[in-house]
Amino acid sequence: MHFLLLCILSSTAIFVTFKTINRLNIPAFPVIVINYLVATLLGFLIYRGDTGLTSISGSRWLSISIIIGILFILMFFLVAYSTRKAGITVTTVASKMSVIFPIVFSLIIDPSDQLSILKSSAVLLALGGVVLTVYKPEREHPERGIIFIPLLLFAGMGLVDSLVKLAQHQYVSDEETALFSAILFLNAFISGILAAIFYRKHNRYFLKGKVWGWGLLLGSVNFGSIYFLVRALHYTSPSGMHMDSSVIFGANNISIVALSVLIGLLVFKEKLKLINWIGVVLSALALLLFTLV
Repeated sequence: MHFLLLCILSSTAIFVTFKTINRLNIPAFPVIVINYLVATLLGFLIYRGDTGLTSISGSRWLSISIIIGILFILMFFLVAYSTRKAGITVTTVASKMSVIFPIVFSLIIDPSDQLSILKSSAVLLALGGVVLTVYKPEREHPERGIIFIPLLLFAGMGLVDSLVKLAQHQYVSDEETALFSAILFLNAFISGILAAIFYRKHNRYFLKGKVWGWGLLLGSVNFGSIYFLVRALHYTSPSGMHMDSSVIFGANNISIVALSVLIGLLVFKEKLKLINWIGVVLSALALLLFTLV
């Protein structure tokens, strides 16, 4: 499915962009705020329908897009805080494991999405593969008192994906996907501007051209990650074939992890331990099972 492939490529490009700006010592916050503005403008450019205030305010999905937009910026701060307090390993595993939320949610609200032995096996393999692939042993273990931070991230990331599924399933038509994405990112941008008022440490970087350049790139792929995901969830082939949402979320997540690891090896010269390679093998098996569901 081409929409799913484009979603995987877009989401992986987000990882590459963040990795690159980190190596260039460019602060992420202003790039993220700019990226939301770019993603908003892209949505309005692509959408061919009415973008008037009356039309948007009357949309059934407006309230849920506001919630998702605010959660986007909150998750950014939570990822940064969790990485600093609980460590990058715990944070990464918590964010990646959250895929279980939209998978289960899809099975609950979508009557056409049925649980099977093959699908269950694929999900379990995917979860195990994700954990082992991203696992990086750390010298310091997080304090017990702050373990709730990655747990909150786990729930928050899962809630975001579940809300996207809910919006797609009940409120957003395929034709409205671009507008829905635009309003979602607009709310995230407004939240980011409000955060910038209080988070002034990196505000001077908003005046630098390279920050805007990276924000333009990040906004383009970030928009694609949401836009193509919703299009994939809606997609039905000319022959009437439709991929279950739980399969889409599972295949999407595991493919992003696998492709990110491959790029990390080839481009950023990262090293993998044996436990990571075991995770890669499990991920490949999970992806194979997802294609058979």
